[in-house]
Amino acid sequence: MTTSTLSHFDTLEWGHVDLQRVPHLPVPPPGPKSKHWHERCTKYFKGLSSQVKLFPVSFESGAGCVLKDVDGNEYIDFSSGIYVTTLGHCHPKITEGIAKAASQLMNAHDFTTPIKTELMEKLASILPGDLTGFQLYDSGTAAVEAGIRVLRAASGKHETVSCFNDFHGKTYGAVSLGHIRSHVYGAARAPGSHMVPRPDAYRPVWIKPDGTIDTDAYIKFYGEYLDKATIGAVAGFVLEPIQGWGGSVMPPDDFFPKLRKFCDDRKILLMADEVLTSWGRTGKFLAMEHWGVVPDVVTMGKGFGNGFPVTCVAVREKYKESFESISASSSYGGNPMACAAALISTQVIEEENLLEHATHLGNIALARMEKMKAQHKIVGDVRAKGCLMGIELVKDRITKEPFDQAGTLVYQKAFRKGLAWIPAGHILRMSPPIVMDEATLMKGLDLIDEAIGETAKELGY
Repeated sequence: MTTSTLSHFDTLEWGHVDLQRVPHLPVPPPGPKSKHWHERCTKYFKGLSSQVKLFPVSFESGAGCVLKDVDGNEYIDFSSGIYVTTLGHCHPKITEGIAKAASQLMNAHDFTTPIKTELMEKLASILPGDLTGFQLYDSGTAAVEAGIRVLRAASGKHETVSCFNDFHGKTYGAVSLGHIRSHVYGAARAPGSHMVPRPDAYRPVWIKPDGTIDTDAYIKFYGEYLDKATIGAVAGFVLEPIQGWGGSVMPPDDFFPKLRKFCDDRKILLMADEVLTSWGRTGKFLAMEHWGVVPDVVTMGKGFGNGFPVTCVAVREKYKESFESISASSSYGGNPMACAAALISTQVIEEENLLEHATHLGNIALARMEKMKAQHKIVGDVRAKGCLMGIELVKDRITKEPFDQAGTLVYQKAFRKGLAWIPAGHILRMSPPIVMDEATLMKGLDLIDEAIGETAKELGY
C-alpha cells in the first residue's frame, strides 16, 4: 500500500482553518449537551485527566485542526489529542488507508504481512544511524516496558537510571522510571530504579560563574551517583529528549552529545523515550536528531499512527537480536490497520515536507511567545521546538515560584474563547498539528495571550 493508490490531497490545505468561521461558539462552553453527555458517561467512566476535569466538554467530530463539540461549538485544536493527531483529525489518506486495511485483514498476530514489511523497510530507511531492529505495540507504556527488557537483555545488567519529572507511562516498570508517585503502584519503585536531575536551563541545579547552566556538572554528578548509589549493574540511561508532561522542557544543546559519550565510556546503553517527541512533532522524525545523537533503544508512539494506537521500539543493529529473548510479540502490535496508519503518516510527512513546516511553525511561535513574556510579568519562560511548545507561569520572576492558579485560569479562559489545549499546572503546553497554517497558529497564540492578560489582571498582577 502506497499513497500513489490514494486520491491526491494537499495536506497543508487540510491544516488551513477559516478564521472567519472558527472559533465558532454559538453556545457558551461547556454547553448543555456537553454537560448532559458528560454526566451520562462519567456515571460509569472514571479516572479522568485534568484536561477534562477543568473543562468537561463533549466532542463530536474533528477535521484537520478543528474540533467540534456536541453543542455545535468549533475550536482550534492546540492539543492534537494530547500530542497524537500530528497530521490533524481524520486525515483523508490515513482514514482511507486504515479502512482499506480493515476491509482486508484486521489481525494476524505477528505473522508477516506486506504492509508490515513496507513499514519496516520505511523505518530502516529514514531513522538515523543503524536503528534497524523493530517491534510494534499498541501503547506507549507497552513500548517503554519492552524497551526496558531490551536494555537488560542486551547488557546483561538490570539497573536503570532515569530523570526527575520525566514521564514514561503508567505500568509498574514505566512508573518506576518517572515522576508518578502513588501507593497503588507499591511501596517502592521497581528494584534497581534510580533517578537523577536533568538539565533545565530555566531551573538549573548547577550553574557556571557566568550564570549559564553547567551541563558538565550534571554529567560529573551522574558519574558520582553511579559509583556510589548503584551496584554497578546499570543496563541503561532512560529519558525523554524533551520533557512533555514535565512542561515542554528543552535540554541545552550540548547535553545529549555529552550524555552519549558518558554512556559509551561507562558501557551503559542510552534509551530515548520518544513516544511524545517523535514523528514530526519537533521538526524531525526523532527529536534526538536535533543533537546528532543516535540512541541504542528508542520508543516511538502518539503521532506515529496519527491517532491509531500503534507504537514502536527501535534498536541499533547490534542489539536487535535481543528482541528474541524478551517475549517481544503482542496481540495487537503490528496489525495491518496499525501498520497502514504508521506507514501512510510517514509518507505524508515526507511528501508534504512537514518536518520543515513544523520547524517553521516552532520558530514563529517562539517569537510570538517572547512578546507575551515581555508583556506579561507572570510569564517566566517560553520554549518551543517545532510544534512542541510551553509557557511557564510564575508568581515572581526572581523566585520563579510556580503559579498554578494562573495556569488553571488561563487554560479555562482560552478554552472558552475556542482553543482546545493542554493544562499542566503552572506550565501551559501546546502541541498543534504540524499541518496547521501560520494564521491559525497565530490566532491560537493570540487567544492564549488574551487569556494571560485577563488572568493577570484578575489576580492583581
